[in-house]
Amino acid sequence: MTEPIDGWIWSRNLRAFLELLSLYAGYEFDATDWRTIETAVQDTDDENPDLWYAYPLVGVNATLEVSLARAIGGEEMSVRVAGAEAPELRLRTDTLLSAFATG
Repeated sequence: MTEPIDGWIWSRNLRAFLELLSLYAGYEFDATDWRTIETAVQDTDDENPDLWYAYPLVGVNATLEVSLARAIGGEEMSVRVAGAEAPELRLRTDTLLSAFATG
C-alpha cells in the first residue's frame, strides 16, 4: 500500500475537489454526500488528529478514503487521500490538491 497523499485546499473549493476526485475514482458523488461532508467538517481541527473526518469514496476505479480537517481560524482545509494506488490516480490527486490551493 502506498503512502497517503497529503495537502491542503481552500475550504471554498472542497466540493469541487471532491466531485472531481470522485469522478477519477469512478464514484457518483451526489448532494447527499456533500451534505454529509459539509456538516461533518464543521467540528474538525487539523491540529488534532482525533478531530479529522474520514469519508470513503468507493468507486469502480478505486476506493479512496478522504480525511478532512479545517484550519481553526483560517480558510484552509487539510486533506489526506488514502487508497490512490495507481500512478495516474496519484498524479491526478496531487494535481487537484495543487489546483485547489490556489486562487
